[in-house]
Amino acid sequence: MKGSLVNVGLGMTLGSHITPLSRNFIEQADVVFVAASNQLVEEWVKTMNDHVISLQPLYAEGKSRKQTYQEMNEAIMTEVRAGKKVCGAFYGHPGVFALTPHQTIQMAREEGFKAHMEPGISAEDCLYADLGIDPGTYGMAHFEANNFMFNQTVYDPSAYLVLWQIALAGDRTLKVFETTADAKQLLVDMLLEHYPADHEVIIYECAVLPIEQPLIKPLSLQKLAHAEVSLKSTLVIPPAVKKQKDHEKINRLLHLEHS
Repeated sequence: MKGSLVNVGLGMTLGSHITPLSRNFIEQADVVFVAASNQLVEEWVKTMNDHVISLQPLYAEGKSRKQTYQEMNEAIMTEVRAGKKVCGAFYGHPGVFALTPHQTIQMAREEGFKAHMEPGISAEDCLYADLGIDPGTYGMAHFEANNFMFNQTVYDPSAYLVLWQIALAGDRTLKVFETTADAKQLLVDMLLEHYPADHEVIIYECAVLPIEQPLIKPLSLQKLAHAEVSLKSTLVIPPAVKKQKDHEKINRLLHLEHS
């Protein structure tokens, strides 16, 4: 079948993070669908291809994001089914906190079309660089905020804990762009079970434009519910306790080494 789909990553910072291969897919596509929260990013994508369609207008306050994602999927697949080379250009990494890239690739493959994903630099990659964190030092656990809140989540306070999309913490409607302070306080209360109230956490946002600096805002955990956040905000919680060595396992390993 002639139609095809590739979903590529634009990276986080305008013009700085895209790979040569992803740029080539954008340039060679018959039609490009772009999903980027910044209008300048969309305008930049339009310099690479004359047939660019923005997916951002499908979002709306009070509209279920499930409906938005279904409309995105259908818009992309309509062009694939029409026999076109379609490219989806998504900010960051197209496979990270993004449903449409995964769903459209699955749909296209099930219908017999060629489809694949090209990676991009994600907000997670920027976080490591901007905050100077090596996940191999203490370990690190990542959760979407509501995934963390709505499940009986087990985590280790001796490792970094990263919660994504904290502006939506406590939202079950999928229709708002930010929840109330009371809803965020529920998250804080959960965290206070394992962290002291004055434990320093970080609100982080990576830079979108080359002239910007990343947002790195330290604050105490007890102040989080009333802190100013956006859909780009990520919560980084450094370790609160030291790791405890498992001397029994260490001794067993030593025994194996000398046996």
